[in-house]
Amino acid sequence: MRVGIVAQKGNARAAFLAEQIRETLPDEVTVRLDAATAERLDGGGYPVEEMDACDLVVSIGGDGTFLFAARGAEATPILGVNLGEVGFLNGVAPDDAVETVEAVVAGYRETDTIPSREVPRLRADGGDWSVHPALNEIVVQGPQRGHGKGLDYEVRVGGRVFTSGRGDGVLVSTPTGSTAYNLSEGGPLVHPETDALVVTEMCAAESMPPLAIPGDSEVEIRATGAEFGYVSADSTRERFEMPETVRVRPAEEPTRIAEPSSDFFRALGKLD
Repeated sequence: MRVGIVAQKGNARAAFLAEQIRETLPDEVTVRLDAATAERLDGGGYPVEEMDACDLVVSIGGDGTFLFAARGAEATPILGVNLGEVGFLNGVAPDDAVETVEAVVAGYRETDTIPSREVPRLRADGGDWSVHPALNEIVVQGPQRGHGKGLDYEVRVGGRVFTSGRGDGVLVSTPTGSTAYNLSEGGPLVHPETDALVVTEMCAAESMPPLAIPGDSEVEIRATGAEFGYVSADSTRERFEMPETVRVRPAEEPTRIAEPSSDFFRALGKLD
């Protein structure tokens, strides 16, 4: 069995937990540390993009670390250890990290499976480009945010026009991402078990309320009114030239979050 560990960069406690987990697991288990963590501990390590070769990936940090790990994990289940303040994606407390990883590894060695729940990702592409699938959201925006510095857009859902106008941009969120950027832009909270996407206009001159649509919908965003714009997929960004039509739809492969899952309502309480 191969276990990948991605620890929050620059976090001493995260590196300490990574070392504890590595030392505790049986010799028959191959542990792959991400390159930054391995450099802090003893050198070597693997790029996060290669973590999909593992059977389990352990993310140690906040939700940002989890999103970073998910980029490389692809279909491999991810177990999140929460060192952040809220922790919508990380269900394991630091004090329980070693014991929980041991139990998951032992279960896999007996059954060849890891209990997990699937959460959707979004993909976006244009005429000759695409971005890595996003777990939280896809954002289409102009060169800069602010009054008069955005873009003109037309948003179609399933081929039908939903809205058009001018603003900073348009955001399409998964249920997982509803608590992140979507929420800060005035979008609704969405329970993680809801099969839906949310389309939210960002600081538009005149806007429709955020729209919840079926989880298998395709959203087309026609971007004009500026020389260029950006598409962001979680923490990655792609520049495109206008005019451009950005197509946003569910990715074929979801992210798999290894149990135990985080407590959604308990995490919500930390937003106050």
